[in-house]
Amino acid sequence: MSVKTPASEPPVRVLVVEDDEGIAGPLRRGLSRSGYEVELVGTAAAALAAAPADLVLLDLGLPDLDGLEVCRRLRESADTAVIVVTARGEEGDRVAALDEGADDYLVKPFGLAELQARIRAVLRRVHPSGPTVYAAGPVVLDPRTRRVSVRGQEASLTPKEFDILECLIADVGRAVSRQELLTRVWDEHWYGPGRVLDVHMAALRRKLAVDGLIETVYGHGFRLRPSAPGDGD
Repeated sequence: MSVKTPASEPPVRVLVVEDDEGIAGPLRRGLSRSGYEVELVGTAAAALAAAPADLVLLDLGLPDLDGLEVCRRLRESADTAVIVVTARGEEGDRVAALDEGADDYLVKPFGLAELQARIRAVLRRVHPSGPTVYAAGPVVLDPRTRRVSVRGQEASLTPKEFDILECLIADVGRAVSRQELLTRVWDEHWYGPGRVLDVHMAALRRKLAVDGLIETVYGHGFRLRPSAPGDGD
């Protein structure tokens, strides 16, 4: 899926700070195919000297300076979104990175689709220039007010139900994996039963009461249709 920007706007610039070419190369190719303008550097010095980017994907294990220090300096010098992408999965590392100003934290290995979803979510928060209201069929979701309406009537959703719907409606048509939903709605350290997602999804479908809008992608996860059968599809 390409990055949707007005014709008069340049593509989103992403700086990838990664010294492992086996990771950096596929990242650059995958993001470039999706419409991002990607610059790749392998050291902290090069990252700090690079032209300002819209978003930085930052590895913590750099050869010349710890990534946490790079994150701190980037946030001091520019209004740049930072997603830490690292093999360090301990809670302490995650907390330290977020305290230094990181906007999100993703542990390797990860899928390109999840990374792109994280990028879109961070850019919406940091640079809210895109649409502020999402719609699919008769359902309208406003992230700013955290309100959802169905055919003009407000739906009363729990916070988790709202977050699940926002993940789906922000990228209509994409099949979102169960693991991605658990990670984004709960967190990547969620160790509870996966059935908790099914319980919330069943409640969400019941409250929206729009048959066929949320599809189950068997063996993978869920997808939100642009419109439900009978609503102009």
